[in-house]
Amino acid sequence: MSKSTLQGIKNSLGPGLIMAAAAIGVSHLVQSTRAGAEYGFALVWAVILANIFKYPFLEFGPRYALATGKNMIRGYAKMSPVALWIFIIFTISTMFAVHAAVTIVTASLATSLTGIELSVTTWCGLILVLCVLYLVRNTYTLLDKAIKVLMVILAISTIVAMFLAFTNIGFTPQPEAIAPEIWTVSGVAFLIALMGWMPIPIDAAAWQSIWTIERMNETQYKPQLGEVQFDFNLGYIGTSIIALCFLTLGAMVMYGSGQEYAASAAGFSKQLIELYTAAMGDWAFILIAACAFITMFSTTLTVTDTYPRVVNEFVSILKSDDENVEEKRYAYLLVGVSAGSLLLLILLGDRFRFLIDLATTMSFLTAPVLAFMNHKLIHQPEVDEQYRPKSWLYWLSVSGIIFLTLFALIYLYWMLFY
Repeated sequence: MSKSTLQGIKNSLGPGLIMAAAAIGVSHLVQSTRAGAEYGFALVWAVILANIFKYPFLEFGPRYALATGKNMIRGYAKMSPVALWIFIIFTISTMFAVHAAVTIVTASLATSLTGIELSVTTWCGLILVLCVLYLVRNTYTLLDKAIKVLMVILAISTIVAMFLAFTNIGFTPQPEAIAPEIWTVSGVAFLIALMGWMPIPIDAAAWQSIWTIERMNETQYKPQLGEVQFDFNLGYIGTSIIALCFLTLGAMVMYGSGQEYAASAAGFSKQLIELYTAAMGDWAFILIAACAFITMFSTTLTVTDTYPRVVNEFVSILKSDDENVEEKRYAYLLVGVSAGSLLLLILLGDRFRFLIDLATTMSFLTAPVLAFMNHKLIHQPEVDEQYRPKSWLYWLSVSGIIFLTLFALIYLYWMLFY
């Protein structure tokens, strides 16, 4: 690899790692662990297929940004007003549930880390206020450096814990343990919830296109396609591997043990940390609690920042505002979106599993439409031939649309007729 390519990769590195920080959250800490705890290794195929078939649609985000110098939201607007409004409606309808879901997980881990017993809504309020203050003061860049280090520590700890669990515990469920049937109403509902954010919602393609543009503006460097792909693949493949690690930990420590997966936020955080301490020893408690909290806090912080930016982009496109107006509006949206998410948390209380399943299921049901839009967008005339997907990625994209549509229809069939 040439020196210039290495420097190019260094200049390009960032958006893929931010995506990884956002992804290693609810889909991994909650849903993957729960899949292993309740079903053993029976749902490994679902995790693998979701990661494979969502790959093209998320990869198209940085690819489109590099090819056109625009984010995907502006691409939707140019492609069709209908596409823009579909994305607006899907975003508005899911953002409060998504934001609330990541916040409640962060709040549960804050309780375990500090030992301070506050209500889950109080912790959520404190965390959201902290996020808003950080983002209004533009200190996210400074915090992001520390988050990436701690995310790496959590990833290494998870892999180490998985191997230690194999060595110290092994897969030894009770002889009478039987995994729940997958093809039932509750089984299909969880299957869709598991795949909904695995490894991250397809909406994140538009987010990453924004991050890619910001990275290019920051470095004043336009990378090669291979350099952008390296950054994306590093984050994407890493999150896919970590998802399987969490599923494995859940299967070996909890499946067939007689334990039930917690329905409350506080119970979940306790169980999550016990997964590590059972494999690594009690000494790991503080390390894992701190890293898990920081990882989820980074997810909450990213989502708290991203949704106001996305909504701001909608309004800017519709009203053709200048940058000064956008900056002021961002601050108002930052407070407004966080307030809306907190209101939803107050209304739902500590209905932890319900909120997580609601957010992830909504994301999965919108996925086929967003996947089709991304597939069509990357083949628009403004995308030069050199940036268009090669044959294997094209057909994987087509297969992904079929896969996501098929499972969405299966879910709707089971919900309506069983």
